[in-house]
Amino acid sequence: MDTDERLGTAAPPGTTAAAGARIPRQLWVEEPAIRRRMPDPVRTAAVRAVLIMSLTIIQAMVAFLCTLAGSWLAFPMVLSGVAGTIVATWSVLDVWVTRQVWNQRNGVVSVPSSTARRMRRERRTARRAARTRARREARIRRRGEGRLSRA
Repeated sequence: MDTDERLGTAAPPGTTAAAGARIPRQLWVEEPAIRRRMPDPVRTAAVRAVLIMSLTIIQAMVAFLCTLAGSWLAFPMVLSGVAGTIVATWSVLDVWVTRQVWNQRNGVVSVPSSTARRMRRERRTARRAARTRARREARIRRRGEGRLSRA
């Protein structure tokens, strides 16, 4: 990297600047999202799962430290850690189930390789061909209508 680029004096690509002119660099560059936003119920379940998992990890660490210290609190903390692990597992499963239910109720985003999209395309092509055929037949009938010959 050139020193001019580090100082922000180099012109960004696609622009021209006078020699020595200082062009401020942007601090925030907006980029398009790579993935679609999670639906609200799924996001809520995911946040809940992350909070429960973090509390369970903290609880397990406290149980470990109490065990090392020989505290009387070690046994109850280990038991509650086991219970917390079960609850954390349940919360992660809840995220998965909520996501599946949302997809079933609201439909999934169609992708180019989707069967539904391919079937719609085939139906559209068939309808277009039928309309073209009907127009062609109507045109032939109109041309020969009421006359015996073109002469």
